Amino acid sequence: MEIVDIVPPILKNNVAVVTVDKLFKWARGNSIWPLSSGLACCAIEMMSTAAARFDLSRFGYEVFRAGPRQSDLLIVAGTLTWKMAPPLVRLYEEMPEPKYVIAMGSCAIGGGPFADSYSVVKGIDEVLPVDVYIPGCPPRPEALIDGMLKLKEKIMHPERVNEKTGTGNNEEKTEAVTA
Repeated sequence: MEIVDIVPPILKNNVAVVTVDKLFKWARGNSIWPLSSGLACCAIEMMSTAAARFDLSRFGYEVFRAGPRQSDLLIVAGTLTWKMAPPLVRLYEEMPEPKYVIAMGSCAIGGGPFADSYSVVKGIDEVLPVDVYIPGCPPRPEALIDGMLKLKEKIMHPERVNEKTGTGNNEEKTEAVTA
């Protein structure tokens, strides 16, 4: 007998039966609070995403936090230098679990046009684990919104992301390729 069968017929349209894990994933995916880290020109595009024209608040992500202890997403927008890397890592470490990172822009992803410089980090994945990459120089606000929606999918359905990236069961993937 399923738990859904226990619910009286009069309440079937008014009661949702889910696991606590699914409920937490739904809550986390629909209320992401970003900690903005605007390091260069990508920060202007990030700010315009929260403005009226693009309205990031319609997805529940409008609460940009200034402190790391109230946020669960670090958006690194712009060029990261080696001098700025330790404070950025400190901000990341002060964030509560679960925490996520978005690399926004060519400079954050791979150093951009400054990749040959001795002072520029060749991608923030050298210092922090990155969940979503948003390419562009600078990426448009629509790209940041798309990246936030991809992060929402990753939070709510991690099994789908594992299937797409191949980080799940590698034996099945090998059989599918050779067959």
